[in-house]
Amino acid sequence: MTRNTPRILLVNDDGINGPGLSALHSAMRRIGQTIVVVPSQERSADSHSLTLHKPIRVHRAGSDIYALNGSPADCARLGILEIFKSKVDLVVSGINHGHNLGEDVIYSGTVAGAREANLLNVPSIAFSQDFNSDAYRLSAAFAAKLARQVLRHGLPPGIFLNVNFPPPIKGKLGRAVIARLGRRIYSKEVTSRFDPRGGKYYWLAGRSVSGLNTKGTDVSAIAAGHIPITPLHLDSTDLAMMDALHWWKLS
Repeated sequence: MTRNTPRILLVNDDGINGPGLSALHSAMRRIGQTIVVVPSQERSADSHSLTLHKPIRVHRAGSDIYALNGSPADCARLGILEIFKSKVDLVVSGINHGHNLGEDVIYSGTVAGAREANLLNVPSIAFSQDFNSDAYRLSAAFAAKLARQVLRHGLPPGIFLNVNFPPPIKGKLGRAVIARLGRRIYSKEVTSRFDPRGGKYYWLAGRSVSGLNTKGTDVSAIAAGHIPITPLHLDSTDLAMMDALHWWKLS
């Protein structure tokens, strides 16, 4: 590999056995030197957690594949700062089993892996796919196309991309569209049960998540069979509310 060969770090939150890992790994290896650093088990909905109160242990699962007992954000941080041991040009996260649309990006470990890379000033993209689709090779082919564009053009500081794939129609994915985050509707159910010893426990997962089909959003793009690409910003400040707060009597 020459220095002109892109160095790509691949992370995910579905773990070493994630269904989208192999396809994305194969696609990225055609672009450049690729190292995989993923959780040793599924860490979906881990959000942007870091492992600070116990050791992180890494084991080699292949010539360029590493698994660790940590979160997706841990994978990005350790992969960039320690395992790659050289400048990383791009981090790709996924392909996640299930969409990350709208408010999902708050909970998503897949998105957190890309966000952590961005915090470390490395361009990054999160990829997610419909639960009911197994067309990972099709999604990975598009991921490679977009990765090449990011490597060529770069991304502004503090910006990373979130990409979602619909199920293919007649063996083809829909067209790519640029979309803002939409609105997701989550169940408010909390299921309580009792274990054999009479102790109460809870399940937070409810019914399937739905979304508001609002024009121009990632939710509506998926509903139309398109591939939404959403640029996300690290700065969550609401500038309009800052102006409003100046009028509050706080002193």
